[in-house]
Amino acid sequence: MGIGSLYSDTVVDEVCQSAQDIVFSYLWDNALNNSGHSNTTNTGTLYFDQSIYGIFYVGQTVTITGNGSKHNGSKTLTGVGERTITYAITGNNNTAAPFHPVNPYGKVSAESYVDYSAVAAVNEAALMIAIDIWQARQASNAGGISPDFQPSPYRMGNTLTARVRGLLAPYLSPNSLVG
Repeated sequence: MGIGSLYSDTVVDEVCQSAQDIVFSYLWDNALNNSGHSNTTNTGTLYFDQSIYGIFYVGQTVTITGNGSKHNGSKTLTGVGERTITYAITGNNNTAAPFHPVNPYGKVSAESYVDYSAVAAVNEAALMIAIDIWQARQASNAGGISPDFQPSPYRMGNTLTARVRGLLAPYLSPNSLVG
């Protein structure tokens, strides 16, 4: 882009990664959040706040994040209950641990069938958000415009994603629309 002499690659990467994280958090993916975990010396168990019948199956490989080192990673499911999944854990620090909550929630991702990085509308939405983040960093007093056309001093407000919702509409997760 030719801006390497003005701004470090780290700064540009942070802005781009932030925009991608914001957009991807609204997109529908093949993942669920777990609310707790426990383990024996060789088996890990994750707990969910909803029924998971028909979502996961024994033998399925999932990617677990946000649950601590002995639980995180690619795991093959050895058991599926109404609100639990089990899998083998390995390592040298596998002392038994009773149920305890995971805050913020952990994430269990199954195979994804959509590559959002290849969807033009998603890329455009991420670019627009990256521009807003960049502008807020460079000229913090150059705020955005609210829906009632009043100037806003804070560009990173609640309308940040609202401006790109039309581009993302076909790909939005129903879970991101609640609340």
